[in-house]
Amino acid sequence: MKIIVKWLLCAASLLLVTYVYSGVQVQGFSSAMIAALVIGLLNTVIRPILVVLTLPVTIITVGLFLFVVNGLMFWMASGILGGFHVSGFWAAMLGALIYSALGLFVDALVARLFPE
Repeated sequence: MKIIVKWLLCAASLLLVTYVYSGVQVQGFSSAMIAALVIGLLNTVIRPILVVLTLPVTIITVGLFLFVVNGLMFWMASGILGGFHVSGFWAAMLGALIYSALGLFVDALVARLFPE
């Protein structure tokens, strides 16, 4: 139940990103649900590999390069899906930043709703 609630809230967060920032477009809630699922899968599978591969650059930039990795994951998801579109790399960076901030709020809300 906790995973489903988090997935729905992340999809709603993705829709909120489209209302806040015009560089990200989602066709509807069903597209947002699929996009949230794909972003979650990419962050689970591919992001750790990219983090390890870019570790020297991340160390040199004191961790700021992780923003680039997040933007790339966001942009990659838009390239895979049809109902989710990001205008370009910088739009992906800003969209990923907003989506990550909303994700922190979602995590806090889910933790409050489902205490362990």
